[in-house]
Amino acid sequence: MTAKKIITVFGATGRQGGGMARAVLADPDSGFTVRAVTRHPDSAPARELARLGAEVVRADLDDEASLGPAFEHAYGAFLVTNFWEHMSAEREKTQADTLSKAAAHAGIQHAIWSTLEDTRECIPLDDDRMPTLQGSYKVPHFDAKAEADRYFTEEGVPTTFLRTTFYWENLLGAFAPQRADDGVVELVFPMGDKRLAGMAADDIGRTALEIFKRDTDLIAATVSIAGEFLSLPEMAAALTESLGETVRYRPLTPDAFRELGFPGADEAGNMFQYYADCEDRFTHARDLDAVRALNPALQDFRTWLAAHTDELRLAWK
Repeated sequence: MTAKKIITVFGATGRQGGGMARAVLADPDSGFTVRAVTRHPDSAPARELARLGAEVVRADLDDEASLGPAFEHAYGAFLVTNFWEHMSAEREKTQADTLSKAAAHAGIQHAIWSTLEDTRECIPLDDDRMPTLQGSYKVPHFDAKAEADRYFTEEGVPTTFLRTTFYWENLLGAFAPQRADDGVVELVFPMGDKRLAGMAADDIGRTALEIFKRDTDLIAATVSIAGEFLSLPEMAAALTESLGETVRYRPLTPDAFRELGFPGADEAGNMFQYYADCEDRFTHARDLDAVRALNPALQDFRTWLAAHTDELRLAWK
């Protein structure tokens, strides 16, 4: 019997890494096994991955020495960083650089780097439609990842650059619908009638697994993914239909959204403004038929809603 190839999955207890780990563990015929990397191997999510068959190891992106054992004897790696944990573009770039060096040193044969567009290609730094943040970025968590792409190329890591997008699980947390003073549930976003490219986080992992299954075919390629393009009024209508309760869309201007004052409001306001102002550019980069050819189980918004109805109701109660 041929031994299964190890895929080292960073952020394995988070949304993207967790989706990647579960996709591999749910496909015993894939030829791969999971090494789940987390800072907290004793946490409930980590223990659940171990129960499902993952090897769980501790490593920290801010501790370079901890990465070597995480990559040891691995064939592939799913690499992701979490800007929202610290909200520093420079720290995110440093973490990506550390990952690239460790992956190169270990001789990883195929890495998938979860990345995003450089928003400054659409909205330059001297464009005053939105403020410049952290000195030299428009949307730091996009731009930092885009800048970090070159680290993997320079280190000679065989890499597929997986450009992701807003995932609908955000509606269960930071961007959950809120009940207004009049009792009606509202989606509050600064996007006017423009379409948001969204997807289920689990589909990031499922699509990544299919990329690994294609061996070297997509090394050096940029694969841009989404599940569906919907305007916020369309999303509100789908929520209303699914939940049996009126959900309305309350659009704000980007400036008003940035002024809401929650941690990262300026970053999020810029992000949504980028999605809106650069809608055609962003959606045209994502061929949904091509994504579905990679991942035939790709979910649309209503499919995702059907599986998360109870969680959504809890999110705004």
